Amino acid sequence: MANTYDWPSVEDRSIIGSRVSRLDGPDKSTGRAKYAYDRNPEGLLTGRLVVSPHANARIKKIDASGAEATKGVRGVVLIKDVGDEVQWVGDEIAAIAADTEELARDAVAKVKVEYEVLPHLVNDEDVKKAGNRVTPDQDDSAGDVAKALQDADVTHEGYYGVATITHCCLEPHGNTVLWEGEKDITVWASTQAVGRIGADLAKNLAADPSLPKISPSDVHVITPYMGGGFGSKFAIDSWGIAAAKLSRMTGRPVKIMLDRHEELKIAGGRPSWYGNVKVGAKKDGTLTAFESETWSTSGMGRGSKAQLPYVLTELKDTRIRHVTVATNTGPARAWRAPRHPQCAVITHCALTDLAAKLDMDPVAFFKKNADLTPRPDVYRAELDKAAELIDWAGKYHKPGAGSGHVRRGVGLSIHTWGGAPHDSQCRVTIEPDGAVTAELGSQDLGVGTWTVIAMVLAETVGLPLSQVKVNIGDSRYPPSGPSGGSTTVGGVSSSTRRAAVNAVEKLKEKVAADLGASSKDDIEAKGGQLRLKSNPKKAMTWAAACRKLGTETISEIGNQPDRDGGKLADQGVGGVQMADVSVDMETGIVTMNKMVAVQDCGLIIDLKTAESQVYGAMIMGICSALWEERVYDEISGAYLNADMEFYKLAGIGDIGELVVHMMTGVYDDRGVIGLGEPPAVSPMAAISNAVFNAIGVRVPTVPLTPDKVLAALEKKGGMA
Repeated sequence: MANTYDWPSVEDRSIIGSRVSRLDGPDKSTGRAKYAYDRNPEGLLTGRLVVSPHANARIKKIDASGAEATKGVRGVVLIKDVGDEVQWVGDEIAAIAADTEELARDAVAKVKVEYEVLPHLVNDEDVKKAGNRVTPDQDDSAGDVAKALQDADVTHEGYYGVATITHCCLEPHGNTVLWEGEKDITVWASTQAVGRIGADLAKNLAADPSLPKISPSDVHVITPYMGGGFGSKFAIDSWGIAAAKLSRMTGRPVKIMLDRHEELKIAGGRPSWYGNVKVGAKKDGTLTAFESETWSTSGMGRGSKAQLPYVLTELKDTRIRHVTVATNTGPARAWRAPRHPQCAVITHCALTDLAAKLDMDPVAFFKKNADLTPRPDVYRAELDKAAELIDWAGKYHKPGAGSGHVRRGVGLSIHTWGGAPHDSQCRVTIEPDGAVTAELGSQDLGVGTWTVIAMVLAETVGLPLSQVKVNIGDSRYPPSGPSGGSTTVGGVSSSTRRAAVNAVEKLKEKVAADLGASSKDDIEAKGGQLRLKSNPKKAMTWAAACRKLGTETISEIGNQPDRDGGKLADQGVGGVQMADVSVDMETGIVTMNKMVAVQDCGLIIDLKTAESQVYGAMIMGICSALWEERVYDEISGAYLNADMEFYKLAGIGDIGELVVHMMTGVYDDRGVIGLGEPPAVSPMAAISNAVFNAIGVRVPTVPLTPDKVLAALEKKGGMA
């Protein structure tokens, strides 16, 4: 008979759903945790990159002889070759390994590269200047949008946009690589894809005929700790490939970790998004039409389709046109809910402006149109809860109403995400001495994955957290998917639950006779015991039960997905966020007063880390809304603010009061759904709408910097 997999009922849970501090917290806070940067094998060499000073150029000559002759330099490898094109300032050309970082940096300066400088484009906000750099991506129509706009009682046209921001992970990108013998490679990586790095490295090394052919299994990837990825750390990257080649060349381990200046230039960014929108509605607020013409940049890469109108996917009359502009800027990478934050700004700012024309409260407008979303009841309930928590009724006013040089306003946005679980395998082992271990080739980006796995394991075997062990962050453990798309917790919790159930069922078989059980189905693992459900007084301690194994060990695998094992995880969530801001009408400075997030994500394993995810997303969104912007000089193509002095992020005094409400107990029966992405979607739109409510004029593009606020006020006519 197949085992039954489900989550314990609310009354049967002792750990799942509680607030548990991250188990790796003490190691991180005391410095015991070892990151990729902390790996210093004997004989370590430090690698540095030679990068392009030009935004677009063709390489005519590379002379590395000066670097190679430098004392202490052990190897130079080319990332690009003569005839190749560099396509942004900071594009990687070569890597150098030396005995010390100082020697490596000195050697970088001795590499002579001759270029044929080519025309460049770094600013995509004015699409008319892009010329042949424009690639059509989308031209989708549904219904008859022209007629719907003509028949609408009220219409609105507006221009909206979001600037490119760059990844700014606390731990920069990089690896320490040791290549021993013919095919034995160890990579200590800062990665959100432990199981993918080996295949990525093998594929890229295969292009070099001078190297032995390796397979993914030849690469041992180790990532017990890593400091954030947010979508940017899936690939081995050019510097990881270069580190492997340098290690092969020198016979020594090589570390290449980007410094902050390099990180901001080449580690990828969230694409910009700009566009013109036309919307129409009936007098009662029913949305009837949405038309958009938008453009975005992915550096020199391809773009993707717009998700417009965002969340309101059931609208019948729409036309969506989108193009990508190729720019000579650092490459685009996934950034916590790719496309969603930008599409939320373009959609929900336009709809808030439409609501203003209707003289309608945005909460009432969005509730009115909730039937156009995939989850009407969810959004209506969340809008009501968020409005209660921020005191919307007491704070909302007609846009621009108020007096004095500091004006206050509130705004909202709604969002969605999928979050389907990724494929995952977990091995749970029960030892005769009572030890219980879960092993997965997964990774913890710093969000609590380690802790979630331990909670599921401990709940399933009926032991306290202190008596179970979790091993992750190693490619030699059973494979588990990369941490992207909010897929991790659903994947690892499901595979862990299944593996733990399988293991406990085997242990029940060992003790059924001793407990006098008519069937192992009458036995439960709970409270550190194996006991009869029909007679809980008839019990055996966990330790005593495990001693029945003698010299045997129970080792069971659990899979996600499991064709016959039920559904432990799901996908699809909704969320609402509201912002309360003050705007200084004389300086243009926007100050956060309060932000509220109401979010569902199915069954929550650890309420504390779930809330922490939302807090972090709100802080990131506040940074994007008010400060973050990658700035290039149009003439030289130089990245002007690639440092932490001028690439602005929020400080603790900038974020205001943050309130998180998880919709626990409402949608738990759906199983676990990922949470990393969704709460990062709405902050920019909500804050932009709050500024509009405060000053009565739309600041069209994000970030909402003082100069843009003052320009909007000047266009409106000052403080009047």
